Amino acid sequence: MSITVRRDGVAGTTRHVLRIRAHEIPVDASPEGGGADAGPTPHDLYDASLAACKALTVLLYARRKGMPVEEIEVAVDRDDSEERHGTYRLDSTLRVSGALTEAQRAELLRVAGKCPIHRLMTEVKTEIATRLAD
Repeated sequence: MSITVRRDGVAGTTRHVLRIRAHEIPVDASPEGGGADAGPTPHDLYDASLAACKALTVLLYARRKGMPVEEIEVAVDRDDSEERHGTYRLDSTLRVSGALTEAQRAELLRVAGKCPIHRLMTEVKTEIATRLAD
């Protein structure tokens, strides 16, 4: 599967369109970065992937275990003040509603900390190759 990003063709803008399978998501730079905020920034998408993974992981685990989860919300706050020095901090908060025991809530928190994207961001070495197309 390929993910593609292309400029949207509007002259003078920094907006691009991200395509993943049949999905299209606008992306842009922030106003501070020279864009028009016509979509999330790449950093926003990176942070959002963590939130989405935690939410889906918790939901699927709760369903498999028969836990009475009603709503799930994951908030991710970024501290990129030291990114140029090698530290990028994400603080995530999990809200889960339903008739859950404290033990079940603790179990869901533990599971959220082991979602695949969390592990990818913290435990896996990523190698990236970039080349020009012919």
